[in-house]
Amino acid sequence: MTQQATEPLWGGETRKAIDNFPVSGERVPAPVIHWLGRIKGAAARTNAELGLVDSDLAERIAEAAAQVAHGRHDDQFPVDVFQTGSGTSSNMNANEVIATLAGEGVHPNDHVNMGQSSNDVFPSAVHLAALAETSDRLLPALGRLSASFASKASELDGVVKAGRTHLMDAVPVTVGQEFSGYAAQIRLGGERVAATLPRVAQIPLGGTATGTGLNTHPDFAAGVRARIKDSTGVLAEAPADPFEAQGNRDALVELSGALKVVAVSLTKIANDLALLGSGPRTGLAELRLPELQKGSSIMPGKVNPVIPEVVLQVAAQVMGNDVTVSVAGSQGQFELNVRVPMIARNVLGSIGLLASAATLLAEKCVDGLEADVDQTTRHAENTLAIATALNPYIGYDRATQLVQEAARSGRMLREVAREQGVDESTLDEALDLEAMARGNR
Repeated sequence: MTQQATEPLWGGETRKAIDNFPVSGERVPAPVIHWLGRIKGAAARTNAELGLVDSDLAERIAEAAAQVAHGRHDDQFPVDVFQTGSGTSSNMNANEVIATLAGEGVHPNDHVNMGQSSNDVFPSAVHLAALAETSDRLLPALGRLSASFASKASELDGVVKAGRTHLMDAVPVTVGQEFSGYAAQIRLGGERVAATLPRVAQIPLGGTATGTGLNTHPDFAAGVRARIKDSTGVLAEAPADPFEAQGNRDALVELSGALKVVAVSLTKIANDLALLGSGPRTGLAELRLPELQKGSSIMPGKVNPVIPEVVLQVAAQVMGNDVTVSVAGSQGQFELNVRVPMIARNVLGSIGLLASAATLLAEKCVDGLEADVDQTTRHAENTLAIATALNPYIGYDRATQLVQEAARSGRMLREVAREQGVDESTLDEALDLEAMARGNR
């Protein structure tokens, strides 16, 4: 919980940033601030170990930084997220707050920022925040949702229904088969996201201003990374190349792209659930979604697919965030990308939104939904696409004639086929709906 200070802990550079950037009223994401605190604390102890700063002073810095890392002073980070593109203002904000907390004799630049530049520290904090939030929140939420779909697929495996392609009747499937597809979509989405994390873990710390490492000890970055790994379990890794790591934010662009794929999957799935639950009298009405609240202030008894609608809105926002991240990632010049705060805002925003939406979809929709077996059976028997199974027996052209007559007359395909001379044993064998859905033909 944020501890409210009676007097500001920040200083003049933060005041300038507050005055210079009254843009959105939205602050830098809290996880980034917390990771700035973790980096600053690890940096102080590393500098002491290297003999560059007094050990007592370093310990005071580390203890103050730990308070920031634990969110005790979130109110002391008021700088707008739309600020200088390197994140310098937020880095200085952290330096000033930690120096004040550390007490007499601690200088925000000379001590708290020793061996660092905004250009390597701020993006490192963003990378580590994205890495931790993805691992701790998003991937477990996607795993939970995939498991929910898989469980429901098993439960509804024997419920045969009409398949649909192009929004038109197609050969039968089971509800379980549809849901197994949803489970796989989410599982594969999680795998795509996870595959980006080894590159997100490569942080530019140690490059200082331009990637050369000017003004930092050659062992500084490795020492800080080791302390971060030991204290948090997060795998902060050295970059494959310091100038690549300093000059672009491609790993975050890649992560954002994977988040977009998850959003695309959720869009497809949420639309399916809403359509399958449509009705109850004039829609498909094959699924009964949990009733969570009144669906209308004027129409009594109306129930809306509120959770799929939330998921669809979240997915749209994540897709939009990815466009912004792509543009921001393309706009670094020479030795530095200078759209980092905006990238942080959108990537971390997408991670949080997807984690929440996946959890809601599992807990408040998928876990409690039911199939209307009478309706699914009725639709499976009524679909004229089951004539496909007659092709090997009577040929495509004759099966087409049966479909056309059944559609014209409004009668069942079996009735028309029997009338047209197809024997009962053939119909029984060919039009076994469950066997058809299983591909047992």
